[in-house]
Amino acid sequence: MAIVVEHDKRRAEILKKSLEVFVEEGYDDVTFQKIADRCGITRTTLYIYFKNKREIFLWSIKQLTGSIELKIREVITDKAITATSALRQMLDIIVGACEENRELFSVLLSYLLNLSKTGGDPSERVRRRLVRLQHLLSTIIIKGVKNGEFKQVNVKSANEMLYGLIQSAIFRLSVLGEKDIRDVRDSLNLAVDGLLKV
Repeated sequence: MAIVVEHDKRRAEILKKSLEVFVEEGYDDVTFQKIADRCGITRTTLYIYFKNKREIFLWSIKQLTGSIELKIREVITDKAITATSALRQMLDIIVGACEENRELFSVLLSYLLNLSKTGGDPSERVRRRLVRLQHLLSTIIIKGVKNGEFKQVNVKSANEMLYGLIQSAIFRLSVLGEKDIRDVRDSLNLAVDGLLKV
C-alpha cells in the first residue's frame, strides 16, 4: 500500500524544524544534512521540497512574518477595535514576536552580514519581507487620522518613527542580547500617545 504524504504539512514541519537548527547552529554552520537529520528524512527527500539551505532559511522567515501578518490582519479587520487600540495591539504583536524569536534575529543578522559581504543587498531583502507589515501599519495610521483619533500627520513619517523603534527592539535583542525591552514597549506607547488628538 502506498504511503500518502501531505506535502504542505511536511513542508511546514521542515520549515519549523529547520528554524530550530538555524537558531542552534547559526546560519553558516547549518548543512542540508543537519536539516534532513532533524526532520527525520533523507537529503534526497529534502531536495524534493527545497533546493538549498538558503531557500529553506528564507521560507522559514517568510513563514514567521506570515504568521505575524495574519495576527495583525485579525486585529485590523475587527470593526469593534479603535485605530488606537489596533495600533497598540499590532506593535505588541510585533515586539512579542521579536522577543519570542530573539535567537532567530541573531541568525538573521549573520545571514544579512554575509549577504552584504558577497555583494547582495540586505536592505532589499529586509524591505521585501516587511513591506506588507509596513503597509498594515500605514493602514491603521490612516484609519486613525480619518476617524479623528489621530492628529493630521504625515503617514510615512509616523510609519518610519514606529518602524525605527521596532528595529531598535530587534537590535537590542539580537545584537546587544538584552532580555528585557520593556522600555521599547514604553517608547512605542509614547509614540502612539503622540499621534493622539488631544
